[in-house]
Amino acid sequence: MADIGTHWLDLIHAITGLEAEEVCADLSTVHPVRQRPIGEVQTFKGKEDRTEIKREPVNIRTEDYGCIMIRFRGRARGCLWVSQVTAGRKNCLRYELSGANESLAWCSEQPNEMWIGHRERPNELLLRDPSLVGDAARKFIHYPGGHNEGFPDTFKQCFRAFYDAIRSGKPADGGYPTFTDGHREIVLCEAILKSHRQRSWVQVQGVQV
Repeated sequence: MADIGTHWLDLIHAITGLEAEEVCADLSTVHPVRQRPIGEVQTFKGKEDRTEIKREPVNIRTEDYGCIMIRFRGRARGCLWVSQVTAGRKNCLRYELSGANESLAWCSEQPNEMWIGHRERPNELLLRDPSLVGDAARKFIHYPGGHNEGFPDTFKQCFRAFYDAIRSGKPADGGYPTFTDGHREIVLCEAILKSHRQRSWVQVQGVQV
C-alpha cells in the first residue's frame, strides 16, 4: 500500500507541482489469509478460465488497505485512500482536485472524460479532444476527438517521450519518470511506513523541489 501510495503522490506532484511535507498513514491487512492457485496461472486470466483451479492458503504479510493524509508545501491538504479489497473494482484510479473556484475530477474507468465543478454556474463534463487542450497535453493525444484512448496508450506515450528525449539529446519536460521521481517515491514510502508504525504525523525528508 505504501508503494501504491507513493505512485499516487508522485502523480499529484506532476499534475499540480505540490510537494508533500508531512504524512499521516494508517495501513491494514483486511484478509490475513488468501487462496493462491497451485501451478501456472496467467495474470488477469483467472476469472476467464472456467476450469477448476486448485488452490492453497497463504498467509499475507503485506497491506491490502491504506489511508494517508497529506500536508503539502504551501498549506494545501490531501487524502489518499487505497484498497485492494473493494468488491467489483478492478483497476480504478480516481483523482479530485478542489480549488478556490473550481474542482476537477477524473476516473481511470472513464479515461476520456473530466468533470469540472463550478460554484456559480453549471458544472461541465469535458471530453478528451486535442482541439480543446493546451500544447503540453496535446502531444500525448494521438487520436481525434470521439476516438477513445486509455490504459495501454499511457505506456506507449511514456516510452515515446523517453525515446524522443534520447534522440534529441535533451531531457523532456515531463512525460516519463526520472531518477528524481524515483528518489521522491522512496522517501515518501519511508515516511508513510514510519508514520504507520509510530501512529503519528511524519515529516517527509530529503525531497528536492
